[in-house]
Amino acid sequence: MLDFTSDYTEGAHPKILKRMTETNMEQLPGYGSDKYCESAKAKIREACGCPDADVWFLVGGTQTNQTVIDTITPVYAGVVAATNGHVNVHEAGAVEYTGHKVLTLPSHEGKIEAGELEQYCKDFYADGNYTHMVFPGCVYVSHPTEYGTMYTKAELTAIADIAHKYDMPLFLDGARLGYGLTAEGNDLTLEDIAHIVDVLYIGGTKVGALFGEAVVFTKHNTPKHFLTQIKQHGALLAKGWLLGLQFDTLFTDGLYTRIAKNANTMADQIRAVLKAKGYQLVYPNTTNQIFVAMDQPTIDRLSPQVAMGFLEKYDDTHSVMRICTSWATTQEHTDQLIALL
Repeated sequence: MLDFTSDYTEGAHPKILKRMTETNMEQLPGYGSDKYCESAKAKIREACGCPDADVWFLVGGTQTNQTVIDTITPVYAGVVAATNGHVNVHEAGAVEYTGHKVLTLPSHEGKIEAGELEQYCKDFYADGNYTHMVFPGCVYVSHPTEYGTMYTKAELTAIADIAHKYDMPLFLDGARLGYGLTAEGNDLTLEDIAHIVDVLYIGGTKVGALFGEAVVFTKHNTPKHFLTQIKQHGALLAKGWLLGLQFDTLFTDGLYTRIAKNANTMADQIRAVLKAKGYQLVYPNTTNQIFVAMDQPTIDRLSPQVAMGFLEKYDDTHSVMRICTSWATTQEHTDQLIALL
């Protein structure tokens, strides 16, 4: 069975496992106060071009989104996101669980638009009863988006300008950031992102790590007692060096972007065949997620040999299926899928 359901079906990159084995019997302080976390933070700061950035390691994506949004958003406010943004549809109401409503904007192939964000804020403050309503308190975007699409530098800058105009921090979910940074047509570097947004996280779980994400505050804006609040949200790992060691490895010798590029290369090969065979690509992108409309006979033909993800119904006879490559996808598996297609 070929598994193309997601980019976290494998464990961790062999170099990470090797370092974990080599350091397994070391005695290290907990909660991220170890030498490996410090080394990883230094490398991430350098990669972001932000020597004063504040870096934290959390255990997973949902915990990271919940913790960051809860701590940067006023208690009386919500978070603005696309209707299909991850925090709105795929995190079981984790943000609402903290008391912050998700305020949705129209999705344009997964992205929000600066003009619509500004109109939303204008309409809110023009309402004479706005003090009785949920304030827009921060803005959430993901890059790449749920549909594998990417923001341009101009688009992200415009969103940041509007967010800051209305006193809202901009938070970028980078669960798949490596795949976005290495995709064809992307014009955003990690340094660009770090300087545009107020806080981002660099995804490890979906890009080569066994688990873990790196949160980066770039403007001397870390919430007060953030470590305590990470722990309150269940996102602080006692054996924190396991997170630091992984990111220290990923950010050594360009490993993070090199393995991410592999996923995009494999996806590009699959895309080319889908197009040549006349399949309908629903959300065109150049990252590692492929969304293709398939009729039920095709799904039934492939399903005994290929595991894919179901996204949504396309029409009465077709479903949108997701084919997702990863940092670990091999040429052999890609060729096997291509032969079946």
